[in-house]
Amino acid sequence: THTETRRLTQRPVDSPPFIDSRQEAAPRLSCGPAATSFSTTDDADAGDDEEEEEVEARSVVVALAEGRGIARGEVGLASIDLRCPELVLCQFPDSQPYVKAITKLQVLRPLEVVMPQTACNPNASKMFTLLRDYFPEAHVTTVLRKYFNEERGMDAVRRLCVPHMATVLMDVQGKYYCLASLAALLQYVEFIQGVVLAPASVRVSFCGSERTAMIDGTTAANLELLRNSHDPRSSHSLFGVLNYTRTRGGARRLRANIHEPLVDEETLRGRLDCVDELMQEDNFYRMQAAISQFLDVDHLLSMLIQIPKTETLRTAESKINYAIHLKHVLELVSPLQRALSPCKTPLLTAYQSSLLDCRFPAILGKLRTVLTDDLPFRKGNLLSARTRRCHVVRPGLNGFLDLARRILSEAVGDIEGTIKQLSEIHNLPMSMSYSALRGFYIQTSAHSLQPEQRLPEVFIKVSKRGNLLSYTTMDLMRLNCRSQEAVEEIYLMSNVVLSKLFAEIREDIVCLYKLADAVSMVDMLLAFAHRTTLTKSVRPEFSDTLALKGARHPILERVLGWPLVPNDVFLSDASNFLVVTGPNNSGKSTLLRQVALCQVMAQIGCFVPADFACMRIADQIFTRIGVDDDIQPLSSTFTIEMREVNYIVRTATDRSLVIIDELGRGTGVHEALGICHSVCECLLQRKTFTIFATHHLELSHLSTLYPNVSNSHFLVESRNQQQQLQQHRDGKAAGADDSRTVPRVTCTYKLVQGHTPDTHYGLEMATLSSLPPSLLRDATGLLARIGGKSWMERQADSAPVLRRAAVHRLATRLGQAARHSRLDGASLATYLGSLRQRYLDELEHIADATVNTH
Repeated sequence: THTETRRLTQRPVDSPPFIDSRQEAAPRLSCGPAATSFSTTDDADAGDDEEEEEVEARSVVVALAEGRGIARGEVGLASIDLRCPELVLCQFPDSQPYVKAITKLQVLRPLEVVMPQTACNPNASKMFTLLRDYFPEAHVTTVLRKYFNEERGMDAVRRLCVPHMATVLMDVQGKYYCLASLAALLQYVEFIQGVVLAPASVRVSFCGSERTAMIDGTTAANLELLRNSHDPRSSHSLFGVLNYTRTRGGARRLRANIHEPLVDEETLRGRLDCVDELMQEDNFYRMQAAISQFLDVDHLLSMLIQIPKTETLRTAESKINYAIHLKHVLELVSPLQRALSPCKTPLLTAYQSSLLDCRFPAILGKLRTVLTDDLPFRKGNLLSARTRRCHVVRPGLNGFLDLARRILSEAVGDIEGTIKQLSEIHNLPMSMSYSALRGFYIQTSAHSLQPEQRLPEVFIKVSKRGNLLSYTTMDLMRLNCRSQEAVEEIYLMSNVVLSKLFAEIREDIVCLYKLADAVSMVDMLLAFAHRTTLTKSVRPEFSDTLALKGARHPILERVLGWPLVPNDVFLSDASNFLVVTGPNNSGKSTLLRQVALCQVMAQIGCFVPADFACMRIADQIFTRIGVDDDIQPLSSTFTIEMREVNYIVRTATDRSLVIIDELGRGTGVHEALGICHSVCECLLQRKTFTIFATHHLELSHLSTLYPNVSNSHFLVESRNQQQQLQQHRDGKAAGADDSRTVPRVTCTYKLVQGHTPDTHYGLEMATLSSLPPSLLRDATGLLARIGGKSWMERQADSAPVLRRAAVHRLATRLGQAARHSRLDGASLATYLGSLRQRYLDELEHIADATVNTH
């Protein structure tokens, strides 16, 4: 699979003027029907590893155009995956750093990016520079600006789009930049790949930026959504944890959903209903057995819609393999439809109905008319695979084809007879073998020869591998040439027959798109059900609050292999800002990632590792985690922190989820505290759900000023143990002063309400080192002198602050009741009365506490 996406050859010097001659030569892709063929062997090791490599294989080509002048910031994008028959068009307004465009490209992971020549000459544009920085492995090619033509792009949509999916014409109307990008993309692929797309056969889709939640590349890396940050080949990522898919299309769909979670609540509820139903044992195993036999339907479709400009032996062989695999896939439609028939959920019922399309048996009937009956799907060696390809077309359809087969059969018979005759003449046991490189050759065991015996001179090209001798003769080589010529004639004549067949099948291609969609979606939902059965998970609900009870980190739970300490998190309109404190290694970073991962899992329709989960759908997920320097652009830790925080405060909306961990560790303590306080106040002015982990205990007193701030901390158990430390100074034993108390700090990893008590764990942990006791005593004394209470600490328990918080809670609950209550009049009156009484009780408790204090 990797060789199919590798850049094989460079553009010749005398290539057409489509590519800007001043730019670096463009590599030639090798992903289309001219170079792609399905596996014809049934190797034991071509299982799950091969499928994972297929998911990782990159074959996406993207054309990109950015607005200039008053349209600066508008970005248009067109992409095609040469393994999937879909053209994706995007156009959206973006900020100057082009975060949305970079995020979309990180989802696509392009192998080639095509841009206008004016984007880099004479001065490189911002987008061109960012592509070089973020995608160093992708080849950025610039072409002449005239190829970015809106009218040609619109004509291409009308010409290529499947008629039943032509509603996209309304979506792209007036989208200049994505249509211009499409025109350049198609001409570039035609030039580089040597194929044209068949008319009325391509699925064209338009994707805006409002249908999915946006997760920028930094957040995806921080949360390890698609790959592990320490070992990219490891399965310890959210994708690795959830990837129980059985097909390549299902794995691709899962990957895309993780990077772009849904924001439509109705769609998510439908997916969760499906997972609920698939978790029933009978449904699960019946569906899994039907799905696991499917090939990559998207890949099959991509080969169907791409027509090579020049027919070669390789394209003919690919078409033959494609016909075999398409017949195999269509024969699986009925078993999948029967497996889906007992399902009751609307989504699975809709897929089951789509598989009843009469065009499936019609296409299968056309294939059976042309292809041989009982055609085996896969054989175990190259010779049987070649024989299968030679007999894929029914006899009697083409007289010249039948004649070529007879010639091939006679040539193979002559080869067998020649080898048998040589064995009798030289009194040696010989067997016939075949390889793609050598053709037919002879093999003999080395033990069959005497110690000093040599092969006769008639045998040439002798090689030894292990205990086997391989060789051939001139007569055998001539027979091989005759055999190969017959095979080539068979391939080319079969190609003529199959090309006509594929032209007829393209008329009904829309049903194959439905099949690809059904297989990938059902496979992904089965993976969710599989994951749910392996761990304790719960179906998430959706409302205006984020409530997790007994939540666990999904990746860490798999890595460690034992139960984690569960924790509760609650965010709402009344308390949308959570400050988390605690010493190092207490679990703050794990909690932050855990909440974000649960949010992503809920928004792709998967169950969440918790006892109870209620989520507010987020339109964007932001994280500020990590303090590593970036050596490449020579950015310090503090510079990276400020750049990421600037993006968050400028972009976050009232429906976003913001995760910030240890902001300000790249600068001084007082400066960091000031920056943290300002960032918190900026986010507090919105309804953004924010979890802010920090070592600055002063931030926990923001609840004094803002009633929507809540505090939690990780509980740490600390007890002292008396130890006699013997130190040798100048050759003398230490005295009684060297006896000191050593703390034993135990992290419980349990989150509790309130802020961390003013216990100086850092100072306690320092006593475990070999620092002199006198130095530690001085540090303790200095801390006692400067550690007085601040004004906010003194005001935290004052009556005005407590009353303001009580009023805020009452107002928020009344607002929630007004928006979401479904109670009848009497029940609503009872609920409002209970709210009033609770508020009065809080005021009475505050008054009593104030009197007792005075």
